[in-house]
Amino acid sequence: QLQLVESGGGLVQPGGSLRLSCAASGFSLDYYNIGWFRQAPGKEREGVSCIRRSGVYTNYADSVKGRFTISRDNAKNTVYLQMNSLKPEDTAIYYCTATSASCSGYASSYNYWGQGTQVTVAS
Repeated sequence: QLQLVESGGGLVQPGGSLRLSCAASGFSLDYYNIGWFRQAPGKEREGVSCIRRSGVYTNYADSVKGRFTISRDNAKNTVYLQMNSLKPEDTAIYYCTATSASCSGYASSYNYWGQGTQVTVAS
């Protein structure tokens, strides 16, 4: 089956760092733009970042720009999200997702979703 599996979440203090991974199985990420979204309880999913198929161009939400870095290793069929200078407001479940269309901040644009990994930023 086509699957995306996130890992790397956990509990960190404000100012700390985490590196999330998104591994694909059943299909190759080579043909997809990959996005990261996050969702806090009771809130809608928020677009965080997206990386194009080539990996050359990336996009970030204003709230994470300068703190988060998205990258991909197509040989490993994996996409990463390096999160630095974490803030309590970054607390959410983080999802990776794939689209055959352009990168966008709209969840409806994406075709495949992982189950998410919890990130909690608290002292």
